[in-house]
Amino acid sequence: MHSRWCHLHRASQSALFASENLIDFRRTRRINAIKVARSKRDPVTNSRTILICSGKGGVGKTTLTANLGIALAGQGARTVVLDADFGLRNLDLLLGLENRIVFTAQEVLAETCRLDQALVKHKQEPNLALLPAGNPRMLEWLKPEDMQTIAGMLSERFDYVLIDCPAGIEDGFKNAVAAAKEAIVITTPEVSAVRDADRVIGLLNTHGVSPVQLVLNRVRPKMMANQEMLAVDDVTDILALPLLGLVLEDEQVIVSTNRGEPLTLNGSASPAAKAYGNIARRLQGEDIPLMDPAKDGRRGIRARVRQLMQTKIF
Repeated sequence: MHSRWCHLHRASQSALFASENLIDFRRTRRINAIKVARSKRDPVTNSRTILICSGKGGVGKTTLTANLGIALAGQGARTVVLDADFGLRNLDLLLGLENRIVFTAQEVLAETCRLDQALVKHKQEPNLALLPAGNPRMLEWLKPEDMQTIAGMLSERFDYVLIDCPAGIEDGFKNAVAAAKEAIVITTPEVSAVRDADRVIGLLNTHGVSPVQLVLNRVRPKMMANQEMLAVDDVTDILALPLLGLVLEDEQVIVSTNRGEPLTLNGSASPAAKAYGNIARRLQGEDIPLMDPAKDGRRGIRARVRQLMQTKIF
């Protein structure tokens, strides 16, 4: 009986040691990515130009761009979000700025308006601005050099330039990646999304974009525990990227998207809002521990009631 308990004790200690090693490994990779990111700041303006991409559509690129932009601006960083999806622009909707657009990136490139006239300042977050995508016909003549010109103009005025990349790996992606110095790849724990993300990572490496960091979206701890969804370790092993953040599946994201008010705008206590805020802080160099899906996914009755009270029906 004693030998059995000794064996169990040794096994538990080994598991704990392995878990601690994994946490240390992830933290080391994240810190290394931060160091590389600092070296990628524009030497003149000290600005960072970050591409937010995925390959697969519908995994949360635009939602991450909007919430990350608000979070960075709220933390004091001058931030601009650039909608590079000229075919299907939605970033203005998520920020609630669709009715304030007069000029777009198209007029800026054509020199029929100044950059100040095209930038749309957010009413509630003065440190955030949006440069909207132009007419879908721009795709017929837009070149990578044009995106580099726009990004260069924005980097002279802002600390962060976040580029919302279109889905796919066609011309829209090629134009967007030409302007980026670093990238965030967002994916969900689904086989098809991870495969598309892996393809995009290869293209980013080809273009010399570095660092490339990972955000895992719509994480469902219960499904992961039941092995009905790819585990966090599975995704990070396949993609071999430093993990910048985990975002739990959260119905408040849908509510905020429909209202045109990002979760990070009004200090929401939802799990997704907290995750977006932590991602922004890690981008700025803070050493914020990553959440444990199994632990943070368990929310008690009080948390559920509080979330329900925050939901507004319109």
